[in-house]
Amino acid sequence: MSRVLVTGGGGFLGSHLVGRLEAGGQEVVAARSADYDLTSMEDTARLFDDAHAELVFHLAAEVGGIGANRANPGRYWFANLAMGGNVLEQARLHGTKKLVIVGTVCAYPKFAPVPFSEDELWNGYPEETNAPYGVAKKAVLVGAQAYREQYGLDAIFLLPTNLYGPRDNFDLETSHVIPALIRKMVESSDDVVLWGDGSPTREFLYVDDCVEGLVLAAERYDGSEPVNLGAAREISIRDLAELIADVTGFEGTISWDTEKPNGQPRRSVDGTRARELFGFEAKTSLRDGIERTVAWYRSAVAGVGR
Repeated sequence: MSRVLVTGGGGFLGSHLVGRLEAGGQEVVAARSADYDLTSMEDTARLFDDAHAELVFHLAAEVGGIGANRANPGRYWFANLAMGGNVLEQARLHGTKKLVIVGTVCAYPKFAPVPFSEDELWNGYPEETNAPYGVAKKAVLVGAQAYREQYGLDAIFLLPTNLYGPRDNFDLETSHVIPALIRKMVESSDDVVLWGDGSPTREFLYVDDCVEGLVLAAERYDGSEPVNLGAAREISIRDLAELIADVTGFEGTISWDTEKPNGQPRRSVDGTRARELFGFEAKTSLRDGIERTVAWYRSAVAGVGR
């Protein structure tokens, strides 16, 4: 498909996907929130009218770390639900040939067996701090399946685990854990205070690997069932902090504020379905990915770093 629409095309994941598609010769419309408010059906219709796209990647989201989720539960629920619903409806009305929707690992139940299998998605309630966001995304999955059943819309739904990489969000008020740790350790030489006790585990997917998964799924997968995209490695936040300290050369003290929440106890996904259905396996090791991300951050922020 030669003409592609990427919602959230100016964002972290979107900018990497747009670059990959353009390098492959695709004509890409990168939709940005400054131009189209996807919580508005009118704006979403205008975007689809302007784009004339055969393939749509719906990446646009309002999202952040634990602090941002706690501060914006209503907004995150509404915005993500509205955007997903509007994109599905306009894809139907415009006869879109293929719609790839990016969900979130936050949709999984708080105590789902690890690694998370897609079959466990509905067997419990998400972790409380990000439940409104996760529930909204799960509702979009239901919408995608319903639109496939009633209207024949070829909408697929992917569940990437936590993403990181160059051009990530490094704003300490809204960032996720890896960019927050990198920024704190690059900019400080003394004490770094981190939330929780460091015991929760996470799985991190390098952004370029995620892009590869999105492209492979768009080319090879046409099913109704959600599919995880993961990296097949689980690491505790404490070990992650030590790894980033080593990569950045941080020599200060790491302390833990146990008055702050840990978030979900464990988070890692089963990548079997993605491997079997469209041949996806992540290639970038966590250390290599963090080294590339740290190098980008230092080069992008003048005068910062050693």
